[in-house]
Amino acid sequence: MLSCEGATVDYGSYRALADVSIHVEPGELVVMLGANGAGKSTLFLAISGLRKLKSGTIRLDGRDLANSKPSDIVAAGLVHCPEGRKLFPGMSVLKNLTLGAYVHRDDPAGSTEILERVFAMFPILRDKRHDTAGSLSGGQQQMVAIGRALMGRPKVLLLDEPSLGLAPLVVKQVLGAIQAINEQGTTVLLAEQNAYAALRIAHRAYVIESGRIVMEGDRETLLGDNRIRKAYIGA
Repeated sequence: MLSCEGATVDYGSYRALADVSIHVEPGELVVMLGANGAGKSTLFLAISGLRKLKSGTIRLDGRDLANSKPSDIVAAGLVHCPEGRKLFPGMSVLKNLTLGAYVHRDDPAGSTEILERVFAMFPILRDKRHDTAGSLSGGQQQMVAIGRALMGRPKVLLLDEPSLGLAPLVVKQVLGAIQAINEQGTTVLLAEQNAYAALRIAHRAYVIESGRIVMEGDRETLLGDNRIRKAYIGA
């Protein structure tokens, strides 16, 4: 469904991604593990059209995304929920959510249906729909960010560090919601530093270090690998 072949990205003289190749099959939940600065966010920006490749290809259902506008990529079914949430703090929760449906503005009935699904998944957002996004807790803001991404009707959802800065109980709730989204049919590529929690819900994972893929495998393989445990789990 989603594939990157030889993806290379430079920031000036600095090579942020070097010949990265990954694939995500329909229905999978795949985790990209790596420390801060390893290249996870750069890869997601490249996939979603916000950072140009120096070389390589990115394809969704066989379609080359390399020269597509971000809005066209969203319309094609790939939606990026960025690190740091990137909400509009002075706007209401409802307005933030509906902005996620902008590319589907010609189908308001469909967007209303998706909004109801978001509220069913995160009931607190219905209660707080008229509150400003900036007034919410960190966990609630992350729910808005995920909900806004779902309003784009993704076939493939990119989630960049959704647990960052959240309390352990909230991390469990957010990752549980991500697992439910996947089980309901959305393919997910998840970037996480919280390796143990992420691997518990993943089908497969890649490990990226200094802009290069250094390891890949299924959940059980990586959870049982001593190098992964020492580097990312601390055991």
